[in-house]
Amino acid sequence: MKFGLFYEHQLPRPWGPDSEYNRFQEALDQVELADKVGIDYVWLVEHHFLEEYAHSSAPEIFLAGCSQRTRQIRLGHGIVALPTPYNHPARVAERIATLDLISNGRVEFGTGETSADAELFAFHVPREEKQAMWLESLEVVTRMMVEEPFRGHEGKYINFPVRNIIPKPRQKPHPPLWVACSRLETIKLAARLGLGALTFGFVSPEEARRWSDEYYRVLAEECEPIGAAINPNIAFTMLFLCGRDKQRVQQLGPEHCFFMTYAFGHHYLYGEHEPGKTSVWEKYKSTPGAGVGIEGTSGACFGTPKDARDAFRIWEDTGIDQIMLLTQCGGMPHEATCESIELLGTEVMPEFREREERRMREKAKRIEPIIERAMKRKRQPHLPKSIGPTVIKAVGGYGGIIPGVTDKK
Repeated sequence: MKFGLFYEHQLPRPWGPDSEYNRFQEALDQVELADKVGIDYVWLVEHHFLEEYAHSSAPEIFLAGCSQRTRQIRLGHGIVALPTPYNHPARVAERIATLDLISNGRVEFGTGETSADAELFAFHVPREEKQAMWLESLEVVTRMMVEEPFRGHEGKYINFPVRNIIPKPRQKPHPPLWVACSRLETIKLAARLGLGALTFGFVSPEEARRWSDEYYRVLAEECEPIGAAINPNIAFTMLFLCGRDKQRVQQLGPEHCFFMTYAFGHHYLYGEHEPGKTSVWEKYKSTPGAGVGIEGTSGACFGTPKDARDAFRIWEDTGIDQIMLLTQCGGMPHEATCESIELLGTEVMPEFREREERRMREKAKRIEPIIERAMKRKRQPHLPKSIGPTVIKAVGGYGGIIPGVTDKK
């Protein structure tokens, strides 16, 4: 089992003039520390307008910053919003490839639909069509990163001519593909398409085992890859804080990490939000029982390194591939997050590394014939009926003077 850190860039009110600046600078320091202590992945969301819950609206910029302060840690989009009104496929392909080049091939390309009304309505994405938009865009993006030139696409939501999308990513044929999942049906869809499953529901280890088993069953029996390569992996999320002072950890962990689940409910399920005015943190703190009741909570671990090791052994036995840990939640103090990251890397993970190397070797042997059979069932691209001219003639659209070129008599 591998370990990742998951970031929303949460920022509860009240805000000062340096609040966002400090949050991003601290997060960069935390990722740099995670790289030094050997943590495998860092994941970052893309969200828009979800105040306090997620100030990560340009994850590609933050991950680019991380790429220059780290050397080993994998840089994960968890996720890029792919309905075309959010991000045009050509721009996504260009950004992912560029990040892969400057990070020396460390990008994990997670995608998804998004589901918050605040985002969907603002970007004119019909809820009933968002999955179809995501699926068409994902097919186009993966082809753009591989084909030289891209052979064009004619579909319901995207029409794009023959162009060579540059640059191409360092990882061939493209970075590993993932999709955001919160239900078993989406996990099964990920397996059918040959995508890794980024599971964001907070579930018990027993449920994670059932979902993981079903993911690998569908992968073996029904996979028709949408990309040029299959990424056979399933990851689950956990709220997490590790420290030597157990009493302090069990006070800070619930207080700040459970803000994440409250703010999710506020923006996605039942909240009433007035942009620029509503204080989600104030609502959370005034809710009876907020930030308490950690005993028996699925998907949460707040304790010492020994507590963490005990919890992770249970998750390791479920057969999942990665656990993604959310520590930078609510107003979690920077020093508490750093202590948690350092202890995770130096005192928790070493026990699991040797077993992980063995597991990866065994998995590779088991999964190789499954991938080989699945690639033979690969989906065919939706090529345009008439691709139009393949030679582009320049017709003087620049409008400026280029010495020696446009100023010739």
